[in-house]
Amino acid sequence: MLKNKNVLITGSTSGIGLAIAEGFAYQNANLIINGITPEDNCSAILQELSNKTKGKVLYVQADLIQVCEIESMINKAFSELGSVDVLINNACIQHVSPIESFENDKWDQIIALGLSSAFHTSKLCLPKMRENNWGRIINIASAHGIVASAHKAAYVAAKHGAIGLTKVIALETAEANITCNAICPGWVLTPLVENQIKNNAEKNGWTYEHATQELLREKQPSMNFVKPDDIAQMSLFLCSEAANQITGSKFVVDGGWTAR
Repeated sequence: MLKNKNVLITGSTSGIGLAIAEGFAYQNANLIINGITPEDNCSAILQELSNKTKGKVLYVQADLIQVCEIESMINKAFSELGSVDVLINNACIQHVSPIESFENDKWDQIIALGLSSAFHTSKLCLPKMRENNWGRIINIASAHGIVASAHKAAYVAAKHGAIGLTKVIALETAEANITCNAICPGWVLTPLVENQIKNNAEKNGWTYEHATQELLREKQPSMNFVKPDDIAQMSLFLCSEAANQITGSKFVVDGGWTAR
């Protein structure tokens, strides 16, 4: 079903985004990989993906905080491949601070990348999806799109917003053979989470291992990280025929975090 489909994954040079790209590569999809580093810095990743798919692998360097760069990315995807059939909005950043000292530019960056970019990419991709009478949009939200944590105002706001945006897109495309859903991971051992563990260890005088256990103990009852491939497999399911009538939904993969 995904052979020759064009799949754009934002923030896909590491972590969850890269795992999703690998999952779709095995389905022989054409991949549009996105990151903020020059293409030469990603040559090994791109070669590895090319080895896993019979489709094309296209890299687009774009800072999705900038609307003009989002537009350039989508235009390049259209000019090289003709359309974006599957859009996976994954890019986001994190910043931890009490609201009183939360830097304004950090708020603006997280909202722009974690929420606004999903709006802009969806807006630009939807006309072609309607024209082709097929499309899948998946927004990688978070357990923080359902529940909150202190000191993460912008991230929590962006992820809650991403779930709301998912529902609106689903309603507006319900009769167009287009679906839009959100995936809400718990703790995944991505570079973003690794940095948080290191910061907690340094701040509290803990070892990295102890900080890891404290992070899991606080939120994730399974005491295990969600694997990036778990999110990739859920993304593939949402693009399968079995999910044709699933839209406007959120899928929680969080080791029990939000069950409390």
